[in-house]
Amino acid sequence: MENESRTLAGDSAPPSVGGSTILRPMRVLPRLHYAWIVAGVTFLCLLVSAGIRSVPGVLIVPLDKEFGWGRAAISLAVSINLVLYGAFAPFGAALMDRLGARRVMLGALALLAVGVALTTLIRAPWQLDLLWGVVVGVATGSTASVLGAWVATRWFVAHRGLVLGLLTASWATGQLLFLPVLARLVIGAGWRSAALVIALAAAAIIPIVAIFMRNDPGDVGMRPLGAAAGDSPVPRAGGGVPRAAFAALARGTRSKDFWLLGGSFFICGASTTGVIGTHFIPACIDYGISGVTAAGLLAGMGVLDLGGTTVSGWLSDRWNSRSLLCWYYGLRGLSLIFLPFAFGAQLLLLPNALGSNLFGSVSAGLVVFAIFYGLDWVATVPPTVKLTADLFGRREAAVMFAWIFAAHQLGAATAAYGAGAIRASTGAYQIAFVGSGVLCLLASALVLRIGHPKHADPARSVPAEIPQPV
Repeated sequence: MENESRTLAGDSAPPSVGGSTILRPMRVLPRLHYAWIVAGVTFLCLLVSAGIRSVPGVLIVPLDKEFGWGRAAISLAVSINLVLYGAFAPFGAALMDRLGARRVMLGALALLAVGVALTTLIRAPWQLDLLWGVVVGVATGSTASVLGAWVATRWFVAHRGLVLGLLTASWATGQLLFLPVLARLVIGAGWRSAALVIALAAAAIIPIVAIFMRNDPGDVGMRPLGAAAGDSPVPRAGGGVPRAAFAALARGTRSKDFWLLGGSFFICGASTTGVIGTHFIPACIDYGISGVTAAGLLAGMGVLDLGGTTVSGWLSDRWNSRSLLCWYYGLRGLSLIFLPFAFGAQLLLLPNALGSNLFGSVSAGLVVFAIFYGLDWVATVPPTVKLTADLFGRREAAVMFAWIFAAHQLGAATAAYGAGAIRASTGAYQIAFVGSGVLCLLASALVLRIGHPKHADPARSVPAEIPQPV
């Protein structure tokens, strides 16, 4: 009988008192919180969206060579895409509040797959504007960075900054995975093959989202990760989607902090997606660097940004978000001002053995820029989302950040078209790069005024349970 009383926890017999056996409870491994599964599915969706967003950089030159439309005309389609990518984000966030993220993600992925596939049939600039500008812009704007903010605020109380960093870094990971492959496809099989590959990637994610994605912790009988027993879940927004989005905008415009966040994020978009994401590869080609090598450099920045943005999310849980943003914008500005000099340092070529297959033979200055800029690329997102949630509350964090993100994309669109126009008129990108760097230095000063007592809006109502920024 004693041997039969042994527990699964070990081979030794359990102790007994008064002849009665005391059974030790079995050791049970902690169950994985479903929030991590939702975060993983969201990461995949954002990763594919990022792959699609990275395509213009490798298509500008091939489209110009095949159709002769000029870089300014092609950049117009990219600008339309960026404007709608940002402008639709608030309505996408409001739609998630009303229908849930799962339905929005499924619709956006289906639209992306169809829209990107149809771009292989274009014959005129207006068709590129319609498909890549409007269809893909709306589909990516339905999720974008807003999806990461929506998931993080509803599923995570603990580790929220870290999760925001990881989801934001999915943009860099998508770039890492897709850019080198797409660049080689463009050279070996043509740009249409590259478009079909990313269309298939978007379609492949649809069943994963359908099976595993959930809208709220309550759907699986859980609380948000790290939430206390008495915490109430984030309520779904009522009313129509446009009304909810514009109501949030109206409240935001009465806050100076909203304008400071939006203005700094406008500069963020101009200095990342607008200039580097869209025109870095064409600028490299202007200096005799192959498109594949340029894509490798951009992918290398993505590798570094994966780590930099994840660390930024971890830091935003612990450090003053305004101070982090000040450093991020300042360092990015210096790197962009340095970029024209890096292109000009053609006498310091790294051999392939040092540059690896990722960098190839490029200037040492360009490798330094890639490392420095890559660590900083989208590190601004986690502290910006955290400040938005702290200032406006968890319930409105996603929609408010969506409007701030719209400013980001407006800046990206302005810079994407502006840099293309500068290249068309001057034959070089130097003015665009240096101008973006100067704007970043301005942003580093602006963010220090966010939430400052002298500039706080006394009319703003912040729920009592929402912590104030430190």
